[in-house]
Amino acid sequence: MPYLLGLTGSIGMGKSTTAAMFADAGIPVWDADAAVHRLYAMGGAAVAPLTAIWPHAAINGQIDRQTLKSIIAADPTALPSIESIVHPLVAIDRAQFLKATKTDIALLDIPLLFENQTETTLNATLLVTAPPALQKSRVLARPGMTDAHFQTILARQMPDAEKRKRATHIIETLDIIAACACVTALIAYIRKQLYA
Repeated sequence: MPYLLGLTGSIGMGKSTTAAMFADAGIPVWDADAAVHRLYAMGGAAVAPLTAIWPHAAINGQIDRQTLKSIIAADPTALPSIESIVHPLVAIDRAQFLKATKTDIALLDIPLLFENQTETTLNATLLVTAPPALQKSRVLARPGMTDAHFQTILARQMPDAEKRKRATHIIETLDIIAACACVTALIAYIRKQLYA
């Protein structure tokens, strides 16, 4: 089993960019969001159980995320039901990735890592963070993003200050070159621990 480093960070903090830096350094990356996309795609393992409860959630044989959002908005009990179906399938996807990965370190990109208490299954956690003003400007630059939607997303995520208290490692993503240097240093630090 490889050393498991969990990557997390609130929206707009630079998580995807940081995950790409690890991939560029040769570290295999498992992405929880990508796993959900696979599960929702045509033939994905989540399609049948979700459409058994909400037949209109599927369009052209795959789960439509906008429809799911509407279902969750209309019914407060829907989200726990969806999570009870999807979370175990995501765990299976992650286990398959780890079984197929021959490496000393693996990065698990998990947006709600602390919210779902996933850190207990990992060797260490890495939080990417940035000042609130920079975070907001990054998020509002995304197509179709509004301040109201940004605030809704933030309300569902653990505050950055709380994540900072829980994280093993923290990288500030103010500057790409500096962040990349931090990634390189962290990989070296972990390998030094592994092979000491």
